[in-house]
Formats: sequence, C-alpha cells, structure tokens
Amino acid sequence: MDEQRDAQGAAIDAADRLFYARGIQAVTMDQLRSETGISLKKLYSLFDSKEAILLAVLDRRHELWTSGIARAADAVSTPRDKLLSIYDFLHDWFTDGNYRGCGFINAFGELGATVPAVALAAREQKRSFQRYVGGLVERAGAPASLAPQLAILAEGAQTTAAISGSADAARSARDAAEILIDVALPH
Repeated sequence: MDEQRDAQGAAIDAADRLFYARGIQAVTMDQLRSETGISLKKLYSLFDSKEAILLAVLDRRHELWTSGIARAADAVSTPRDKLLSIYDFLHDWFTDGNYRGCGFINAFGELGATVPAVALAAREQKRSFQRYVGGLVERAGAPASLAPQLAILAEGAQTTAAISGSADAARSARDAAEILIDVALPH
C-alpha cells in the first residue's frame, strides 16, 4: 500500500509541475509517464483518467493553500494582523520564482466550461477560502461583509500578479485591505 501511495504522490507531484508550467491540455499522459518513470498501465491503475489526476492535483493544491494561509495567520497574534497575513502569504508566494497564477483559476479558465468536476473543485476552493476569511473576520469582531471584500482583494492580487509578473499586487491588495479593516474594526 505504501508503494502505491508513493507512486500516486509522485504522479501528483509531476502532474502538478507539468500542468502548472505548461497548461493542463498541453500535457499528455505520455509526458507524465516520462516525467515520473511510471508506466502508462500503472498510471491508469492509479488514476483512471487525466481528469482524475487533475482533481488529485487540485485537492493537493487546496491542502497546500489552506495550510499556508493558516501558518501565516498563526505566525501573528492580533486579529487585524491575522487578516493582513493573507496578503503577506501572497507576497511570499508571488516572489518564490515559480508563480504562474492560482492553479484553480488556471484550471477553471482552461477547462471549467467543459469539465464540470474542475469547475466544482475551483468553486469549492474559492468558497472554502471565503469561509476561512469569514472566520478571521468574525474573530476580529468586524462585520461579515468585510470577508468577501478581503477575499476579492486576494483573488484579484493573484490574477494581477500572474499577468503582470510582479509581486506588487500583493502589497497593493494589503494596503487596500488595511483601509477596509481599519474602517470595519470596532474602535
């Protein structure tokens, strides 16, 4: 069972790298086989389709995103700083040298209209993030209406950074978030 789990992990890692760098439709199963060294027969025994591999990649990306923003929030103490930590996390991500946009936005843009499971996964990731921000907003004592505003700033920063190739979007979004938070927090 560990061997199968290792092979699945290797396939997910390779698929994530290839999909993120080249686009999902541009990557063939044969390229994935070459990248992993796992035979096509074995790949198809681990995942019954390329869509199944993509959904596993998106699930892994969701876990990484969720744990990353939680770590950023855990590193600071005040409710205000926890909200702002989202944008600090984004800045770090945008400057890691490998940033090519949000994997969910990319997958939705490429396949959302034709692959309902991809659209569903992207929507659920975005809803999950909004719930997370909503929890931070609630703990800060701010109105619930602040959560979607902050989430939209983060989503916009991701898209802007991907297109512009600059991490400046994270700082701009953080500056705007500070204004919104300061107006919304009880004094």
